[in-house]
Amino acid sequence: MTKISIKAGHPLKQKTACLVLPVYEGKLKKPLFSELDASLYGRLQKIFRSREFSGKAGEVLLLHAVEGLACERFLLVGLGPKKTANGTALRNFGSLVTTYLAERSIGRCLIDTSGFQLARGSEMSGLSALSEGVLLAGYSFDDYREKVADAISPLQGVTLLIGTSRDKIAAETAVSDALVVCRGICCARDLVNQPGNTKSPLFLAEAAQKIAREQGLKCTLLDKVELEKQGFGALLGVAQGSLRDPYLIVLEYHGGTKDERPVALVGKGVVFDAGGISLKPSDKMDEMKMDMAGGAAVLGAIQAVAELKLPVNLVAVVPAVENLPSGSAYRPGDILRSLSGKTIEVMNTDAEGRLILADALTWVGKFNPRVVIDLATLTGACIVALGHHASAVLGNHEGLIRELIKAGERCGDRLWQLPLWDEYNAQIKGDFGDIKNTGGRPAGTITAAAFLKQFAEKYTWAHLDIAGTAWSDKGSPGEPKGGTGVGVRVLVEYLRGQC
Repeated sequence: MTKISIKAGHPLKQKTACLVLPVYEGKLKKPLFSELDASLYGRLQKIFRSREFSGKAGEVLLLHAVEGLACERFLLVGLGPKKTANGTALRNFGSLVTTYLAERSIGRCLIDTSGFQLARGSEMSGLSALSEGVLLAGYSFDDYREKVADAISPLQGVTLLIGTSRDKIAAETAVSDALVVCRGICCARDLVNQPGNTKSPLFLAEAAQKIAREQGLKCTLLDKVELEKQGFGALLGVAQGSLRDPYLIVLEYHGGTKDERPVALVGKGVVFDAGGISLKPSDKMDEMKMDMAGGAAVLGAIQAVAELKLPVNLVAVVPAVENLPSGSAYRPGDILRSLSGKTIEVMNTDAEGRLILADALTWVGKFNPRVVIDLATLTGACIVALGHHASAVLGNHEGLIRELIKAGERCGDRLWQLPLWDEYNAQIKGDFGDIKNTGGRPAGTITAAAFLKQFAEKYTWAHLDIAGTAWSDKGSPGEPKGGTGVGVRVLVEYLRGQC
C-alpha cells in the first residue's frame, strides 16, 4: 500500500513533485489561491473566470509550476459544495488523486489538508477518510495473472500537509487507523475475488486460521462430523449437494473485560452458489463466487478490530458451504430440521443463505451475546429496492439499527432501514413444516429477514443485506471491479462506538 506521512507547514513552501490542492465548488477566492495566483501572474484567476475549473466534485486541473514555486506541478481537485462535504467526498477525492497521478507516473505528492471542513465529523475523521481513499486506490487482485502489463503502479508516497504541528500525533493516529481498516477491507476483497475452484469451505476455514495466527485470536472449526453430531440440519441440507465438506468457522477476540458479554458477528459463507436444484440462470453465474461476502466482511472486521486493539469482546461466526445441484442435493419440497428444532419447508433451494444463517444464529447463543449482527448477500430483491448504493438493515431493536445507520453515515458504508412488521410472518408460515424458506416475490428482502428473525428471538439483533453493495460490476477509483469489502468499515465503526 502507498506510504502516507504527515507534515506541518505552508503549502507553497513545500518541495514536492506535485502539490494537490482541494477546492470546494465556488470557493475560489481563498488567500492561498490569491498567493498562488500572484506567483502565476494571474493565470489561475483567468482559469477560474473562464469556468475551466470551478471545484465541482471530480474536476481536476494539472498545471506545471513556474520558477519561484517549490513544487514541480500542482493539481487542483474539486470537492463539490462545501455544505455537503463528508467523509465519502474525501474518500473519493483521495482515490481520484492517487489514480490520476499514478496514471501519469507521478510517484509522490503532497496534499494540502488545512482547508478541509466537513459538514459533519471532525478534521481527524476527514484525514482518516482521505487516507482510506488513497490506500484503497492501489488495490488490485492479481493472484492469477502471469503478467500485469496494464497495471498502474500505486503512488510510492503521499504526504498529508496539516496546518500546525500540534495536531501531528492525532493525524498520524488517524492515518494508522485507516491503514488497519483498509487491510481488513482488502482481506475481505481478496477472499471474495478468489475463484470457486480455489475457494472451498476448507479454503475459507484456512484463511480464518491464518488471521487467527497473525492476530492472536482463538479459532474453532466445526467439520461435517461435528455439525452432524450437533444437529445443524439446515446447514447440512444446503451442503449435501457438493463434494466439498462444510465448516462452521469461529473466531474469538477478547479485548474487553473477562465478564463482558461479546458482540457476535455472523456472516453468510456460501463459497459458490449455483442455486442448487433451483438452478440460477447462466448469465453472471460466475459472480456467485461472491456469495460469501458477508463471511468475508466478518473476517475482515475481526482482523481490523484485533489490530486496533479495541476494548471489546467479539465473536465472528461464518457458516461455510457450497450450493450445487447433484444427485445428492436437497430438493424443493424437502423439510429440514434446523439446529433450533424448528422445521423448515424448502420452497426454493436458491434461498439457501438464510438456511445456513438460521443454524449459525442458533449456535451463537452459546456465547450469550449482548448484540448479534449478521451480514449476507441474501436477496436479489434488495438490489431492486436499493440498487447498489446502500445496504438494507432490518432487525428487532430500533436502538441497534439507529446506531448502525449512524455508523454507516460516518464511515461511508450507508445503510437504509426496511420494516420488519409481524404481518410479513404470514408469507413464510409453513404448510407442512414450521416455516418456509421463502415467502415469494413480494417484499423478498423483508420476508428473508422475517425468516432469520425466527432464529434470533433471544437476541438484540440486526441483519444487513449486502447483496447490492458487495460486488462492483464496473469499478471506480478506490473500488475496482469485483469484491468491494463492504461491511468491514461499518462494523469497525459501530464497534468503535461501543468502546
